[in-house]
Amino acid sequence: MKSSVKVVPLDRVTSPLLAVAIGELGSRKIPSSLLGLDAATDGELSRLITSGDFNGKRDEMAVVYPKKRPKRVLLVGLGTPGEITRGAIRRGAAVAARKALELDAEIMAFHLPHETHGGVPPQHVGQVIVEGVAQGAWQFSDLKATEKKKRLTELDIIATREERADIERGRRVGAAMATGHALARNLQALPGNICTPAYLADIARRLGRAYQYKVTVLSRAQMEKLEMGGLLAVAQGTRQEPRFIVIEYKGAGRSPPLCFVGKGITFDSGGISIKPAEKMEEMKYDMSGAAAVLGLFETLAHLKPKANVVGLIPTTENLPSGTAVKPGDVVRSQLGKTVEIVNTDAEGRLVLSDALGYARRFKPACVIDIATLTGAVVIGLGHHATALMSNDDQLMEEVRHAGDMAGERCWPLPLWDEYREQLKSDIADVKNVGGRPAGTITAGWFLREFVAGFPWVHLDIAGTAYTDSDQPDMAKGPTGVGVRLFAEFVRGRTRG
Repeated sequence: MKSSVKVVPLDRVTSPLLAVAIGELGSRKIPSSLLGLDAATDGELSRLITSGDFNGKRDEMAVVYPKKRPKRVLLVGLGTPGEITRGAIRRGAAVAARKALELDAEIMAFHLPHETHGGVPPQHVGQVIVEGVAQGAWQFSDLKATEKKKRLTELDIIATREERADIERGRRVGAAMATGHALARNLQALPGNICTPAYLADIARRLGRAYQYKVTVLSRAQMEKLEMGGLLAVAQGTRQEPRFIVIEYKGAGRSPPLCFVGKGITFDSGGISIKPAEKMEEMKYDMSGAAAVLGLFETLAHLKPKANVVGLIPTTENLPSGTAVKPGDVVRSQLGKTVEIVNTDAEGRLVLSDALGYARRFKPACVIDIATLTGAVVIGLGHHATALMSNDDQLMEEVRHAGDMAGERCWPLPLWDEYREQLKSDIADVKNVGGRPAGTITAGWFLREFVAGFPWVHLDIAGTAYTDSDQPDMAKGPTGVGVRLFAEFVRGRTRG
């Protein structure tokens, strides 16, 4: 989607659809900056507001058809003045884009009156408008032979002359975020017979060729030499060859890199501990962590931050077969610790354990892993927040702040020593599950067993990686969670 910032009177906008975002108006008076546009609609905007038919409540919409230009005006509500934040503006832009698709508008203009900024700086306004419109406009029909939907291909942000430069700076950041976010969602949407470990490796190589990244893809034989017993154990049951993907962005000389690890289970049947058949097709989303890491590297190419960044993606399928790993088996991780496998459906932590061990060779400034790890997190936090666990309080707050900036909220869970007791094994160093109580926390504790010598954060996105139904600001399916959070984290580090 192309985007630009324009300075033009609202009543002269030529786009087929002009969306105007407005907060709740207690006085029921139209903002003064919209009087010219109101005149172009013969006072229809002010009548909607004064009558109370449009109140500016969150997600509220009304469409007006001026006699001349623009062809349509869409009023979008942002909520009460105290609710108008980066997230509210991003959401309003996404809601508007969803409506644009419904109206078959391929070109859209968006305006946020200065009376409605809510204290959000213009640069942030430009960024979140693009992020929101791209989020709302996303749709996936690549595999449909007969149904090709119209796409929103162009966005014009209508700004004042005074704000244009700042909004343009934000627009560039938002466009970079949107590109990586779209890549992640497209990868998530693909079925497991297309998006295989080899496919993810090919995507990494394409990014490497396009943006001059160093990309290394380890084969099964190379993983065997490195004794990646966790990843290889999960891969025993599938004919698809596992891959271990390393992708490196260099933007800061010899500085220690920021390392991001993404779980890449391209389909998760549960293995021998097989899952119920109902909704098993959604287990194609078990590579959402890998998608977030690849989306980050798409974004980095456009942001060009002064940082070194490493992405690690352990990827395989988890299937039952005569060669599959069994409950009760013991495997040795890349770090050397032995693991008793009590449940083969707790496979994500096994592949991540090898990646966390491998990360040591980069002497990273920090490591953040992201994974659809536990169903228990959905019980604890629902679908509104990602669980966050860490061995470093300062890093945890950095990640939490990045999530707030990105509109991808995180909530911390404790890693107290008492939870470690649930992972004790009679025959190995550790078990891969600790029972039903505190399932998300004990999964985090398992990963902590393989963290050595660096600050670390674990993000459990099992509840936020995809949605089962259409939302006002997002289509049903993949959410691309993690891309914007990671990018905001990197930006925060480079700003000091």
